[in-house]
Amino acid sequence: MSEDLDRLLAEIRACRLCAAHLPLGPRPVVRGLASARLMIASQAPGTKVHASGISFTDASGDRLRAWLGVDRATFYDERRIAIAPMGFCYPGRLPRGGDAPPRPECAPLWQPRVAAAFSSVELVLLVGGWAQGWHLGRRARPTLTETVAAWREYLPRFFPLPHPSWRNTGWLNRNPWFAAEALPELRRRVALLMGDGSVDQG
Repeated sequence: MSEDLDRLLAEIRACRLCAAHLPLGPRPVVRGLASARLMIASQAPGTKVHASGISFTDASGDRLRAWLGVDRATFYDERRIAIAPMGFCYPGRLPRGGDAPPRPECAPLWQPRVAAAFSSVELVLLVGGWAQGWHLGRRARPTLTETVAAWREYLPRFFPLPHPSWRNTGWLNRNPWFAAEALPELRRRVALLMGDGSVDQG
């Protein structure tokens, strides 16, 4: 399986399908080894991640690591954590500010193969609405807030999260239940996966 995954990751990193639509050019960002038990399904790289080639090397990464209760060494340990965004390349900016959504060609082309190759993954963190829409399909609620609030319904396979961007600080302030109820359970499950135990099925 690891050889299959290595081949898949090489194909992803060589992809140029959306090159004509990418303002900074293609630079697919994806990481993980076959032993990873936790996957972070994120949105798409920002400019800092495009420059570094490493997922979440920005302030949103600091917040996400705090949510998970892991340090940088654990977060970037590919034996434990895989990161596969819905769009592997930086998609550009929207006219009114903020990053554009992931390119629509990316997920249908790669995500089914990614899910099959990372066969050891037990928990997928769905970071943001694009990841939730893809992985949950019709099970996703009409809004991100409703989907995240229903996090218990998607366990044990999925855990929906808001994006950890600074732009969502207001959302976090308006929804204190997320820090009070969801984050303790998220940290518990992540700690189990980072150790030797398996996550329970509840």
